[in-house]
Amino acid sequence: MKHRSTRDVVNDLRADGRLIDVTDEVDPNLEMAEIQRRVYASGGPGILFHNVRGCRFPMASNLFASLEQARYLFRDTLESVRRLIEIKLDPSALPKHPLRYAGVPLTALRMLPRGVRSGSVNQNSCPLSELPQLKCWPDDGGAFVTLPQVLSVDPKSPDNLMQVNLGMYRVQLSGNDYNPDNQVGLHYQIHRGIGVHHREAINRGAPLDVAITVGGAPAMSLAAVMPLPEGLTELTFAGALSGRRIQMIRGDHAPVYADADFAIVGQIDPAATLPEGPFGDHLGYYSLRHNFPYMKVKHVWHRKDAIWPFTVVGRPPQEDTTFGQLIHELTDPIIPTVIPGVKAVHAVDAAGVHPLLLAIGSERYMPYMNAAAPQELLTQANAILGNGQLSLAKYLWITDDPNDQLDIHDIQSFMQHMLQRVDWRRDLHFQTRTTIDTLDYSGTGLNQGSKLVIAATGEPQTELGENLPAELTLPDQFRDAKVVMPGVIAITGPPHVGAPSQRDMHQLAEHLSGIFTGRETLRSYPIITVCDDSDFAACSLKNWLWLTFTRSNPATDISGVEEMVVNKHWGCRGPLLIDARVKPHHAPPLIEDQETLKKVDARATRGDALAKFL
Repeated sequence: MKHRSTRDVVNDLRADGRLIDVTDEVDPNLEMAEIQRRVYASGGPGILFHNVRGCRFPMASNLFASLEQARYLFRDTLESVRRLIEIKLDPSALPKHPLRYAGVPLTALRMLPRGVRSGSVNQNSCPLSELPQLKCWPDDGGAFVTLPQVLSVDPKSPDNLMQVNLGMYRVQLSGNDYNPDNQVGLHYQIHRGIGVHHREAINRGAPLDVAITVGGAPAMSLAAVMPLPEGLTELTFAGALSGRRIQMIRGDHAPVYADADFAIVGQIDPAATLPEGPFGDHLGYYSLRHNFPYMKVKHVWHRKDAIWPFTVVGRPPQEDTTFGQLIHELTDPIIPTVIPGVKAVHAVDAAGVHPLLLAIGSERYMPYMNAAAPQELLTQANAILGNGQLSLAKYLWITDDPNDQLDIHDIQSFMQHMLQRVDWRRDLHFQTRTTIDTLDYSGTGLNQGSKLVIAATGEPQTELGENLPAELTLPDQFRDAKVVMPGVIAITGPPHVGAPSQRDMHQLAEHLSGIFTGRETLRSYPIITVCDDSDFAACSLKNWLWLTFTRSNPATDISGVEEMVVNKHWGCRGPLLIDARVKPHHAPPLIEDQETLKKVDARATRGDALAKFL
């Protein structure tokens, strides 16, 4: 089915038994988000909330409940999009396999956006305050749009639909210092297309036209987060995936997606900001209150049968995990054509996506020398960190796979492969003062932090330990060493209190140096993570990934046993120590509201279709 609206989507899911209708009243303030988190975690279907407290519009969530359900939504077009990508990768495949690619020209025609004078979305209007006021976490600064489609156009060519940028940027509907009648906050990170348009507007001293749409074809939501190759815009990709050309309403405003359920239309003063946030974000912490651009709203439009789709973000996995899985499915074949020599890249969802990136590259330099040290991998690592959203990665682990045996999505096996080969004296490559994800508070300031490339190749050098060595002892204040996985130990350290805590890590390194030098025992444990609760870290690989890579800034939080600096290159002879304790400057983690938990617990006792997923 080729969906035009959110109502088309929910009807389609309901017809196939993939939707729960909730008809009793539900509160958009915390309760609805807690229901969504539980239903997603339980593997439940989509949800349509018919009766939203304080709001006349129904709301829908969990539409992308699983990878299988996402494939179902795009069942009519997903294969044609895959074949289109194949042709983009290898144009010579078309004459070689004409039957397989017979539908590609039609798919290509559907890719082009089309200008129109009006559409379903601008048939009705309402005040800004009547839009659903969804609040997901107790300390959120107000209500947010969590599945927005933010559209901006290059001020140099405002009539060119091929220059429209579509992105899923954070939108705050209410709270803080916003005028509730005509202002909404916009939070977008560096390295985003709208930022280029914003800069051009500043240069011209003119406002930037922006439209925020919600709903319509689910292809628009996926296109808004899709990392696309050069020459393929979000609107053209959405057209291919939705099975029809995306219609855009033109006028004295930014182009507006005609089939959306809702549209908020206005302008950004590129020189003006207001406080935005806090917001419970996908790293599992709040992003704090900072000044960001805001839109002055001119119009709020909606379809006659409008439904407000939403999602909830937080510590992974959440519904946006499905977006990542589908994106990997579609983009994995593209990677080798975008970055020569790189076979695969995987942003690790459990670590919050941007904090940890895994990559498989190639070692093709000087094959006759049989060198065991990474060479071309370092070139490829620099290319990865210079490519679009991949540039937000904080830790990049990269290796080669000459026998094509590695599965980059099997995170434990991938990391063990590298830990067996890594040489900490050689294989650590820091960028000490650079940009990181805006949402990552482990660094030295907003957008400020460091990066670390770990590159390893060659034959295994180390047999990873699976049990704690009997001779392992810890200095005062360190306790409870636990094996997380072969080669990785977690230790509970004293609370981090600022600069003195670095002395704690030096004390640990000196203590372990005696064990390492005397017995070589710790060679089987290349990584030791110091955290606030080693039981939590060792409970699951997901826990260890989350706290290790979201709570550490490589340049300040990594030390090692028997550290060394040779020609300005830092390394260590013994295990790498990662300080993943909570620091005073970190953002607080997301914690559910206790009263809301009790309210949803009570729903779980009702015995209805929703209850079994709560």
